[in-house]
Amino acid sequence: MFIDEVVIEVIAGSGGDGCTSFRREKYIPNGGPNGGNGGRGSNIVFKVDKGLRTLLDLKYKKLLKGKKGINGMGSNRNGKNAEDIIIKVPEGTTVTDLDTGLIIADLTHENDEVIVAKGGRGGRGNAAFATHSNTAPNFSENGEPGEARKIKVELKLLADVGFVGMPSVGKSTLISKISASKPKIADYHFTTLVPNLGVVKTKDNRVFVAADLPGLIEGASLGQGLGIKFLKHIERTRVIVHILDMAAVEGRNPVDDYNKIRNELNSFSPKLMNKPEIIVANKCDIESFKDNLEKFKKEVNKDVFEISALNNEKIDELLIKIADVLDTEEKKDIYEEEQFESHVLYKFKEEKPFEITKEGDTFVIRGEKVEKLLRMTKFTDEGARRFANKLRRFGIDDELVKMGIKDGDPIRILDFEFEYRE
Repeated sequence: MFIDEVVIEVIAGSGGDGCTSFRREKYIPNGGPNGGNGGRGSNIVFKVDKGLRTLLDLKYKKLLKGKKGINGMGSNRNGKNAEDIIIKVPEGTTVTDLDTGLIIADLTHENDEVIVAKGGRGGRGNAAFATHSNTAPNFSENGEPGEARKIKVELKLLADVGFVGMPSVGKSTLISKISASKPKIADYHFTTLVPNLGVVKTKDNRVFVAADLPGLIEGASLGQGLGIKFLKHIERTRVIVHILDMAAVEGRNPVDDYNKIRNELNSFSPKLMNKPEIIVANKCDIESFKDNLEKFKKEVNKDVFEISALNNEKIDELLIKIADVLDTEEKKDIYEEEQFESHVLYKFKEEKPFEITKEGDTFVIRGEKVEKLLRMTKFTDEGARRFANKLRRFGIDDELVKMGIKDGDPIRILDFEFEYRE
């Protein structure tokens, strides 16, 4: 089954919890804190596997979840980091964050890999909080939550050449003649339901990869037929080979066919119009071919390459022509730099790292920093005091007073409720 797009949720592993521990040995009084730090949670990593051709393995995985790091222990023993979760994907896989719309990575080479969700750092043990003023801290941290994202994973096939054209113009027949690819061939429309890749070798020993893309029809860019599903695979190609049924076996006008497909390519992405194009007039073995070819050349005024895919006529010459064009056409990235997440600087200049709203009698505090602090706090007496001090430094107490909070009023952060005390 050919699967080229999935949407999944990824949650990296949380960090292990820090340990609260004190050194206790015979004849050694006043043993200090020796709680170790927790280990890092597992990252979710996507890595290219050249043997894969589809995203089928991800289709049934709606959620990918990492493992928690090992908790810290006494005697200053740090917890072990959790092993990363490695997900194998095909070459040509693009990973996009659905919340931001930015591309996390475009994986186009063997062994390319990217961390799509980072594991949380381990919580610090009490030994890490020892200072001159507090030599025996009696608290430690919980591990940091792992990064959570909803992502789109999209496969855009890596091919040098894309064969496009209306249904039943001979694309599948041609690729079956020039490569080891064995597409389904029959005398009805949409025989090809998935893209077929074939490795092609010319008579002068040049090699390229060609993709037979399922038949487009008018309205493909708007979702008609199979076009919208497979138009994206043309984006990575360096040369477009436009195949026409010049004999008009099915009664269609080759000029109309040509213009309709060009319009669909342009509607999907104007960048496709800048790619080199080779027009191939197929079915030269049929009587009506010559008259239609003359009319086509007059109206379109472009060079046309004549072949018969069925009878192997002039196919070798066509492959030499394609290889010549490829030799002059460099590989280009299909995305602009500003589309990538790495290009965007995540420096949010917020006036406050929080937002407070009132829901009924309850004051609700939201904000990434505040929520992260809550999750990492162990609510021992000392840990609770540290949490309250941090909120005060954020300016939350002052904001609550401005909003008219009174002693005993409820405050909620995530699913936790507290009572306000002056």
